[in-house]
Amino acid sequence: MIKINLLPYREAAKKENLRQQIMILSGTLLLFLLIILAVHFFFSLSISDMETKIQEAEARLVILDKKVGDIEGFKRDKKELEQKLGVINSLERNRLFPVRVLDELNQLVPSREAWLEKITQKGQELRIEGIARDNGTVARFMKSVEKAGFAQSVELVVSKEKELAGVKLQQFILTCVMKKEI
Repeated sequence: MIKINLLPYREAAKKENLRQQIMILSGTLLLFLLIILAVHFFFSLSISDMETKIQEAEARLVILDKKVGDIEGFKRDKKELEQKLGVINSLERNRLFPVRVLDELNQLVPSREAWLEKITQKGQELRIEGIARDNGTVARFMKSVEKAGFAQSVELVVSKEKELAGVKLQQFILTCVMKKEI
């Protein structure tokens, strides 16, 4: 009988097969590692790019916050100036108001029948003190003042008889609530 020894061929084929599997496994492992490194590199670049953008955005935000603060300051200044201009315009409109009131009061006083002694103003209240010949003259003067352009309402506070140089006269005090403007 003839004996053929096939073992070295099988063993060589097994070694070759094992070497191929090791090569495929190491190649796959190397490819896997390369893919992981590429993904890691890509994400690292993306993260550094995003961090750069975040830093730029934060720097811009600081600049914009400063500008917003400046704008708020300008708005406060503008509002303050508008209030001051409003006061100035109001004063300008009402500048001649006391002169008009006194002129109109002068025209309303019945000549030779009533005399004004004192006029005082506190806020919107005008206090008129005077002397008239009689109560009728005081009443006519009150009605004239009520119809005047500067008075909203007129009240008689005091009316009493007073004797001056032997003549009996009526001393009176009126209060008027004045309008804001004529």
